[in-house]
This record gives sequence, C-alpha cells and structure tokens, in this order.
Amino acid sequence: MTSDRPSDQPAWEDLLRMLLGPHADEAIKMVRESGIDLGAAVDMPGGPEAIRAAMRQVQPFLVGADDAPVSWSAVHDLARQTAAEGGDPVPGRVATRHSIDALTTADLWLDQVTGFDPAPGPRAAWSRAEWVEATLPAWQSLTEPIASALTDALSTRLADTTDESLRQIVSSMASQVGQVLFGLQIGQAAGTLARDVFGTTDLGVPLVDPPAVALLPTNIAAFADGLDNPVEEVRLFLAVREAAAARLFAGAPWLRGWLTSAVDAYARGIVIDPEHLDEVMRQIDPADPASLRAAVTEGLFEPRTTPAQEAALLRLETALALVEGWVDEVSAAAVANHLPDAVALREMMRRRRAAGGPAEHTFATLVGLQLRPRRLRDAARLWAAVAADSSADDRDAVWHHPDLMPGPDDLDDPDAYPARRRAAQQSTDDLDQALADILGPEGPDDPV
Repeated sequence: MTSDRPSDQPAWEDLLRMLLGPHADEAIKMVRESGIDLGAAVDMPGGPEAIRAAMRQVQPFLVGADDAPVSWSAVHDLARQTAAEGGDPVPGRVATRHSIDALTTADLWLDQVTGFDPAPGPRAAWSRAEWVEATLPAWQSLTEPIASALTDALSTRLADTTDESLRQIVSSMASQVGQVLFGLQIGQAAGTLARDVFGTTDLGVPLVDPPAVALLPTNIAAFADGLDNPVEEVRLFLAVREAAAARLFAGAPWLRGWLTSAVDAYARGIVIDPEHLDEVMRQIDPADPASLRAAVTEGLFEPRTTPAQEAALLRLETALALVEGWVDEVSAAAVANHLPDAVALREMMRRRRAAGGPAEHTFATLVGLQLRPRRLRDAARLWAAVAADSSADDRDAVWHHPDLMPGPDDLDDPDAYPARRRAAQQSTDDLDQALADILGPEGPDDPV
C-alpha cells in the first residue's frame, strides 16, 4: 500500500480506503453527506501514517474477505513463519531412521495390550513446517465455524452502536477486522504448536487426514534436553503415545465427526460481551502491532458462555478426557515392561497435558475451547477399571459406537463405572427378553 494520497487526508478516509478497497469512494461520499463526524470514532494515534503502518501488517489477512471468514493463505504463511522461529531443520537420514524405528517398535508393544489394529498410512519424521502443512486443513475445519460466528457477532455489535446510515460501512469494516484478528490468532497458535508438539495426535483431536503417524525429531530432542532420561527412551515413550492415539482414531472412525460436531455446536451459540469488546478495542494502538497481538492473546472477544455452549463444551472436554485417558492407560501398559522410567515419564506427560502450552492457552483465551483434558486422571482410571473388571478387548469395545461412551457423571466415579455398565447391559438384555417373550421367536405377525 503506497502513501501517495494527500498528507492532510483524514485518518478515517484512509482507513476506509484500506478496508473497503474499490468500494471506499461510495462509502466516503455517504459519510460526508450524512454530516456525521466519523473522525471522532477513528481518532487513532499517529494519523494516516500510523494506520498505513498497521495495515501493512494485516493486509495479507484481508485478501479474499468476501469468500471466507479467514484468509487461510495468510494464516498458512504466518504459521510457517512462526514455526520456523529458532530454526526448523529438515530431519536427516539418521533422525528419520530413529523415528521410524521407534514407531515400528511402538506398534509391536501395542499389539500386546490393545486389539485395535495399527493405523494405516506411512510412519515418518517431520519438520515443523511439514507439521503445519499437514495439519492446517484440520485447523480450518475446526476453527472456521467459530471464526464465522465471532465475525458475525463483532459486525452486529459494532453496527448496533453506529448511526443507521453508516451501519453497512461499519459492518463491512467489522467483518474485515474480525477476519484479521482471528487469522492472526490461528496462524500464531498453529505455528507455536508446531514448535511444541511431538507428533500428529498431541492435542487429542485428529489433525491429519488422510491418517499418518509421525514424530518431530527436533521437538523431541529439545524436550529430552531438559530431562534426565536418555533421548532414546523419551523417543520410544512418545512414539508409543503417538501410535496408540493413531490406532484409536483409525479404530473409531466416528470419533472425528463427534469432536467436530461439539465444536460446531459451541460456535453456533457464541455471544460477545459488548462491554469487554469496547474496552479492549479502545486499548489497541494501530501504530503498534504488539498491541494488536496482545489484544488477541488476552481475549479480544471473550465470548459469553450460554447454557447450550456449556453443554457443548462439557461434551467436548469429556471426549478429550476419554481419548487422552485411553491413550495414557494403553501406553502405560505397552511400555511397562520395556522402559525403566515408564512411570516417571507417564506422570511427566500427565502434568504437561494438564497444564497446557502457550498455544493451547491462546486458543482457549480466544474462543473458550480447552484443547487439553482436564479430567485425564479420572478417564485413565475408568479405562483401567474396565480392563481389570473384564478385559482389554472389552475396554476397547466401548469405542465401537458413540452411544456406548461414558459421560461426565461416569468420570465423577470412574472405579464404579464397570458395575454401572454391567447393570445397564443387564437392563437392556432383560428388555430384549421381555419383548421376545411377548412377540415370540419370529417377531410380530406380518400385516395383512
């Protein structure tokens, strides 16, 4: 964007030209004819030059604004840029061999503790950039419904506080602003996660389609540097977790849609706190990109939680806990006889997942979605109780259909879940028998 316009051009005109492009002249004419002082509403430090500087930072996110709530090409570029901070070497021959060997060993150990087959797809070692490329379509699927809902809410809020003659203009501007803010958020978070994850399944949601099983050697080596355990042992432990989660998602193909539908249900009910929005927007200095990032990471939108959203969040958090608890329990059983420090590594991973990383906190701050299982320990106890009460096959059979899944109440008393499950099954069997007694062995008579 060049600055060849008159230096005395009002800041609000400059802003409208940058946000509305070829439609700006009509909008500017409308504002002038209305006699409304839009300059007071766009009283930004530094004037037009400050606005131009800020817009240069966010211009990529405005491309294709009419087609999608987020410019995914700009998100992609920001995620790649963020992931590359501090270096992102492509895994070499040795690192690749170590990773594939660890995943192959993991499958052999898991064969002894679960009936789920190994996940299809290749075993690989990825760079951070490769992780971004492979997972970005999943981030789009997971977050675009939320982005649409938030942008619509922001547009409605700002339009409601504006004179009727300007509502169309302000609504268009708000849509652009929402697109920029959410795009910045997703790009930064995905790039930050790429520097933090160990594989494709760390967050408990399926991020790769078609399925793949991969490790990130650079991240694993950096993580192992802070531990007393040999890197080989850490790599094997993380490979077992990656392979176990991949088996679960492959063995329960309905699980991806189950998780996604919970996100969609949450997004449909988003309501913005207008007072909080007004307060945060006043604190943004367009001449300082850091203030924009701070507004995003500190919760620009801070949605109000409605009863419907609370139900969707409870469903999602329960699902994440059940996924993570199963992976935790099955992985522990798989490595128990092979890794000397298996117990310590398991506890370390539990604490890491419970605390969450910076990118996970960023997502949670923006949209209220907790991408970490808050009830991991309860879920692990539940799965352990089922296996102890019957068998590992019986434990895994719970994943055959979503109607069989434990609920939040079951996590409140996980040790008693097997007894409740047997009682429910017995009740179903009794009902089936009663119907058979009434209808007879051949069922009801055919209609005449």
